[in-house]
Amino acid sequence: MLAISPSVPIYLHAEAVDMRKSFDGLFGIIKNELERDVRNGGLFMFLNHRRNRVKLLYWDTDGIAIWMKRLERGCFQRPLRNADGKHVMVTPAELQWILSGIELESIRKRKRYTVTNCLAS
Repeated sequence: MLAISPSVPIYLHAEAVDMRKSFDGLFGIIKNELERDVRNGGLFMFLNHRRNRVKLLYWDTDGIAIWMKRLERGCFQRPLRNADGKHVMVTPAELQWILSGIELESIRKRKRYTVTNCLAS
């Protein structure tokens, strides 16, 4: 499995992507559609139409790196949250669940303290 810091933002592209795209094609989607620069950090996640392939693209200190997984059976689940039309923010835990094939609807998160909860009160 991948080890990703909780501070790294993960952007799941909202639309299916042609998995023949490589570095330059995915970089163009990030720049033009998501209006972000991969060199500024973050991990960018792309699924194909059948959702049996995923690519993760990120900046690795001196160049762009791609990680890819192809399922032999089944498909990856998309998070059931509304996107801004361009992307969905995914937590590192959700990314691990998606890659592991865990049903996202079956996961119940217990309440935890967060700074935003404290400030909202």
